[in-house]
Amino acid sequence: MSSNPVENTNVDSNEIEKFNSIAESWWDIEGNFKPLHKLNPVRVSYIQEMTESVAHKELLDIGCGGGILAESLAKLSANVVGIDLAQDSLNVAKLHALEAGIKNVSYQNISAESFSQQNYQHFDVVTCMEMLEHVPDPESIICAAANACKPGGKVFFSTLNKTAKSYLLSIVAAEKILKLVPNGTHEFEKFIKPAQLIKWAEQYGLKIRDAIGLHYNPLNEQFTLKPNIDVNYILYFEKLDQ
Repeated sequence: MSSNPVENTNVDSNEIEKFNSIAESWWDIEGNFKPLHKLNPVRVSYIQEMTESVAHKELLDIGCGGGILAESLAKLSANVVGIDLAQDSLNVAKLHALEAGIKNVSYQNISAESFSQQNYQHFDVVTCMEMLEHVPDPESIICAAANACKPGGKVFFSTLNKTAKSYLLSIVAAEKILKLVPNGTHEFEKFIKPAQLIKWAEQYGLKIRDAIGLHYNPLNEQFTLKPNIDVNYILYFEKLDQ
């Protein structure tokens, strides 16, 4: 069972530099993060449905990047804290929220492990989307998310399944053929099978409640939710009472 490490040990410096180098394009809907902008309404609606509305709930977004998801959830009246270790991305997130006049979202440059220790069982909802495949120790992030969540709270993880289809679609197609995301965005060895993610999560008091697949149609450039989870998927957990 993974234990919470010292501040900033569960970080890939190459990943941080990768996201810092393209931070200025976070809110360019036709830029490097276009797929996230296309994906965002689908995942926001799913979180809304599973939580029966995030309004007035305390919400933590782990690996918030430039704030695309965090800001959307804040617009739905959640009180949002976004955390990330890529400072340039956080600067973009803070500036965009300021320009949009959104006051119920804040951002911190801190690891999930340290933040969860300082805010133990504080949040009603915890999200960690498209982030686990970018860290050396995803189990440690899952542990931190569970620690930050209140008993009875909701936790959401999304990542890429470790399948041949996932490799072909998310790396060969998305990076090399369609150029949807920058080359080198994903590393197949860091993809995670849902059964493995569930196994980790259950060790830390999280109970799986739902699993759904995220599917991209390159013809209309739209994402939809479908039962098949063999490529990109979201797992929804509830924190058990302890």
